[in-house]
Amino acid sequence: MTLTSFKLDALDALCTQEQLDLLDSVDTLRSQGISHYVSLPQIIVCGDQSSGKSSVLEAISGVSFPVKSNLCTRFPTELVLRKNSQVGVRVSIVPHHSRNEAEKQSLGSFCEHLDGFDGLATLIENAKAAMGISTYGKAFSNDLLRIEISGPDRPHLTIVDLPGLIHSETRQQSAADVHLVQSVVQSYMSQPRSIILAVVSAKNDFANQIVLSLARDADPSGDRTLGVITKPDILIAGSESETSFISLARNQDVEFRLGWHVLKNMDSERGHWSLSERDAQEWKFFSEGIWGDMPRSLVGVNTLRTRLSKLLLGQIAAELPSLIEEINTMSDACRAQLSKLGQPRATLNAQRSYLFHISQLFQSLVKAAVDGTYNEPFFEPAQTEIGYKRRIRAVIQNLNVAFAANLARYGHYRQLDPAEESKAIGEHQIQMSRDEYLGEIGTLLERTRGRELPGTFDPMITRDLFQDQSRPWERISRNHVIAAWAAAKDFLQQVVIHVADETTATALFEKVIVPALAQLRKLLEQGTADLLVPHQQRHPITYNHYFTETLQNARNSRQKEQLREALKRHFRVDHLSSAHTVYDSIDLRALFDSLVWSTVPDMTQFASEEALDCMLAYYKVNEANHGLVPR
Repeated sequence: MTLTSFKLDALDALCTQEQLDLLDSVDTLRSQGISHYVSLPQIIVCGDQSSGKSSVLEAISGVSFPVKSNLCTRFPTELVLRKNSQVGVRVSIVPHHSRNEAEKQSLGSFCEHLDGFDGLATLIENAKAAMGISTYGKAFSNDLLRIEISGPDRPHLTIVDLPGLIHSETRQQSAADVHLVQSVVQSYMSQPRSIILAVVSAKNDFANQIVLSLARDADPSGDRTLGVITKPDILIAGSESETSFISLARNQDVEFRLGWHVLKNMDSERGHWSLSERDAQEWKFFSEGIWGDMPRSLVGVNTLRTRLSKLLLGQIAAELPSLIEEINTMSDACRAQLSKLGQPRATLNAQRSYLFHISQLFQSLVKAAVDGTYNEPFFEPAQTEIGYKRRIRAVIQNLNVAFAANLARYGHYRQLDPAEESKAIGEHQIQMSRDEYLGEIGTLLERTRGRELPGTFDPMITRDLFQDQSRPWERISRNHVIAAWAAAKDFLQQVVIHVADETTATALFEKVIVPALAQLRKLLEQGTADLLVPHQQRHPITYNHYFTETLQNARNSRQKEQLREALKRHFRVDHLSSAHTVYDSIDLRALFDSLVWSTVPDMTQFASEEALDCMLAYYKVNEANHGLVPR
């Protein structure tokens, strides 16, 4: 068979001269490989498995494909019709990006030229074998079979037949196959400049065919989806199913803005038939029964070609401004990347010179950020999230402020409140009354008695109480160090990306900066541990006079409270104030006895209070300035 036998009116019907001019421009972009980066207008045929998609593709394109009743599409098939002075058919495989380099080279080398369709069936089987598709092995592939037909009388058009959507796994089709097919279909549907032909078979209830829900997800407004009903001849005349599909065809059930179209395809079991026979039988079917009442514009392949011609033209016209803008944006981004690459670096000296240049820029930006002089364009507005992250001095300062606040708020394990009973107030803190804590201290004193006299306490008790009270310090300190380290890592990554091209920046960050930061983190964590050792393991000592002042203030406050309570009991008042009457005669002896008896007779209670005052004073000094000196 020669190529001249391919020429059909069906192909010519898809293009007007105006559309051809626009498609010529799009095809020029496609020939330059732009379609790998930008979505270009095309028609995709998708539907559930065995819904008649391939037959729809044949009817639209006028190109006969080998059909077997037990064979479904195992991979995306892209039919590219091109206007060219040279006549020919070219069949190739476009490997999926997930393939490794060896597989890409092997599949990419698959390329055959035909002068007819007689050998197409064998060629498709060879392509399946190259993709690794077999009956008992891999059932589907996301590689693309590309069939290009060129000639002086061919229109510019791209039509893609996608694998049929599978409802459930079988012995020949695994769960992985179900997921693969759906992901392939969704990837094509999601391309915003593709016209979706959602094919629905009248053999099954359309509500059970998942292609409609996927089309809705990819095109919620229905602006670029056209529903196509196939196999209407299997419906029983006058049945409820026929009425339901008539309603669907009239766009009264599942609504698309582009509406619906109905095709009657030839049964592949009948053997060989020509496209003209197909069109004649289709016209006869739609001239009889209830289908004869349908508008002629909604049935038959001839009117579908006209609809697609207008839809594709409108899609190109509508998308052309955004397409140009998107290409310009990507072109500007490429130019910026090329500019960042600088001059060619073919020699070792040129490579060293480039690294020296970016190291100077890197050092300059890091110094500016550490100094807090944010004048370079790199820093961007401070109101933005990225602008703030690049101001590393501000970030670290704020982390330090937050650390101090966290240490003051959450650094003590026990929070004393006279009115509260013991309870957890967080993952690392508990709340209790002073009296309850004094009881715990008294128990600790009794269980650790040594040579100290009654009413006194072993100074080492202060260490035990302090270590227990400051137990959250380690967690808060380590979290602060990690947060500061992570902020520095993020900042350095932003700097190196700014001063170098993507490949160089990635290599520098992963090979140089990340290992250095990992080593620095170990040093920071070790330094934090060393800083905490005097607080966690050694006995307490300080030369800060603030300790004695704080201890005396605590004792004075406690004594004032005891005197206040004694006076209130002696004068039988609820509170003391200058408004109370001054008695002319006061029993000084009774007042003296009252004040004396306000002391604590319980020696353990007295020692516990002294120990608590001492620990709290010591904790406050260390919280304020970490003035511990290890022995």
